[in-house]
Amino acid sequence: MKVGIIDYGAGNLHSVHNAFISIGADAAIISSPSELSDITHLVLPGQGEFGDCSRKLKDAGMFDIIRKWISDDKPFLGICVGYQLLFEGSDESPDAAGLGIFKGTVVKFKSEPGLKIPHMGWNIVQPTEPNHPMWQDLIKHGESPYFYYVHSYFPAPANPEEAACTTTHGSQVFHGAITKGKLFATQFHPEKSQHAGLQLLKNFCALK
Repeated sequence: MKVGIIDYGAGNLHSVHNAFISIGADAAIISSPSELSDITHLVLPGQGEFGDCSRKLKDAGMFDIIRKWISDDKPFLGICVGYQLLFEGSDESPDAAGLGIFKGTVVKFKSEPGLKIPHMGWNIVQPTEPNHPMWQDLIKHGESPYFYYVHSYFPAPANPEEAACTTTHGSQVFHGAITKGKLFATQFHPEKSQHAGLQLLKNFCALK
């Protein structure tokens, strides 16, 4: 098992790499399709603006590679903007196309009295399928886990049943993660979520 973390100039990849190393995973930062030969688990991190990340990913020659990887049902993890990019587009960058793995658009939190945007800090997630491998050893005594969020936008799947969990910010309930086959993708940051985040990374690495 070897984890490949895609470097396309979109931030936070070193903290993601360090998190995988801390759980004993063989992990490498990669920047081109030629480096995929021995990779078994692919990670798309991301921080920043949707359109800029989309352009950088295309420039790195990874757009179609990621589509095929997911189509072949190989283990894949998207984090933050790496989760948002799996959708068709974003209100943040109306002219930029996402990967289109899932139907739906990335939208911004609506303003409401007392609501802080961006949504930043720890928040509870409510898994929709508690027995899914993504949540292995994360739901104890019926209590849902907490993860760390930093975002102003979030995906709104056309098919809400695809959501792996929901999270509430103010009065707004949004989809904090999604799964499909051996794909995990999260709006929250596992690499910043201490024990819960590291356990999720272990669950991802256990996929075969």
